[in-house]
Amino acid sequence: MINQRPIKPRLNPSSSSSSSFDPHKSDQTLTKMGRRSIFKLTLATLLFIFAFYTLFHTPIHPNPHTHLHPQTTLQTPQQSVKIYMYNLPSRFTYGVIESYEISRGAKGIDDVTTLKYPGNQHAAEWHLFCDLNNTKRSGSDVTRVSDPGQADLFYVPFFSSLSLVANPVRNGVVPKEGYSDEETQEELVMWLEEQFYWKRNNGRDHVFICQDPNALYKVIDRVKNAVLLVSDFGRLGSDQASLVKDVVLPYSHRINAYKGDTGVENRKWLMFFMGNRYRKEGGRIRDLLFQLLEDENDVFIKHGSQSRESRRMATQGMHTSKFCLHPAGDTPSACRLFDAIVSLCVPVIISDYIELPFEDVIDYRKIAVFVDTESALKPGYLAKLLRGVKKERILEFQTELKKVQHYFEYDNPDGAVKEIWRQVSLKLPLIKLMINRDKRIVQRQLSKPDCSCVCSNQTGIQSSLKR
Repeated sequence: MINQRPIKPRLNPSSSSSSSFDPHKSDQTLTKMGRRSIFKLTLATLLFIFAFYTLFHTPIHPNPHTHLHPQTTLQTPQQSVKIYMYNLPSRFTYGVIESYEISRGAKGIDDVTTLKYPGNQHAAEWHLFCDLNNTKRSGSDVTRVSDPGQADLFYVPFFSSLSLVANPVRNGVVPKEGYSDEETQEELVMWLEEQFYWKRNNGRDHVFICQDPNALYKVIDRVKNAVLLVSDFGRLGSDQASLVKDVVLPYSHRINAYKGDTGVENRKWLMFFMGNRYRKEGGRIRDLLFQLLEDENDVFIKHGSQSRESRRMATQGMHTSKFCLHPAGDTPSACRLFDAIVSLCVPVIISDYIELPFEDVIDYRKIAVFVDTESALKPGYLAKLLRGVKKERILEFQTELKKVQHYFEYDNPDGAVKEIWRQVSLKLPLIKLMINRDKRIVQRQLSKPDCSCVCSNQTGIQSSLKR
């Protein structure tokens, strides 16, 4: 509230107070001055109210492309980021699909552009490729341009994950004849290194997708300046990739999404897991968990490999279970996590070094249970923990899962592809910073990588079970 001091009549010092003071005129003067003061007070009050309203009702980020999340408001670039997709020689795109099909008995492929990407968990590279080729695409944070001179970023649409398995392994050995992933990687980088826009900024403004943990392994050190679209950092060094520079993607789920509503009545199993029991490295925990859980009556845990029948069983199992176990495998992440999410089966994540996609818009504590490896391996601990979760809490988990389910759907127009491009667009300021920084830094001898900026996740949060 604005305070106003009392207004006093000002007397003419050259006149006596008794002879010059006119009460009638003084009242008129006071009335006029009072009206002016009231007017000023009213105007000041109106201006204050207007300013207050503007402050709290004007969007901080008025960009119409800003993505809003129930819990998060994010700043996105004011204009759509311009991206140029290289028109690669077909051997790096459709040619990879052709080699995949030929190695499995296909013949007589006249037009390779009619080929469809084989269904697997690394199909993100196909979805991004198709999205940028869609002439009717709209609402994205990146706009494809045909002139590379106008581009902010450059997308390299090599099917790196499919290339890795195009020549199938037989009896543990990759055949020497036929398609070679390593040669294709080398040829790709040699082709890129001849391009003006690659050489201009040493690849910093380029984007690669290498979702399989082993994708691009032969040439990773030659493309590590670029933005890498990965599933985790399990097999990447601290000087090759980081959360700051790169983007974590969800695997493409392999089982059908659950279309029903929230509820536990039709979910007879406490917890479900079906997958390879024996893994390397951090995945050794799987065998130990099998030993602890296989005798629990309300836990379904089964060793199995990928097949049509196993996917059918996994679909049925996840759709009828309250919790779905996600232990580490050969690397911290796996497709199973995203199968569980779209099944509304609350993930139980036991993977101490996992990184998760889209964490700026998704609070995973609201949709998953995190248990550190040491606690999970205590006899009886895990089953007791989950049995103690009340029905109401499970329903809360499921409700939150439904809210974020679309982020993991690659076929959803507002799903994974759109979110991936938003994440990529947010890297642009950092890319520009590093490009300008590179131009002024002199050659230095360093004993360790400079500005590697790797953020590691120390999983073990169990607060999602506490009220």
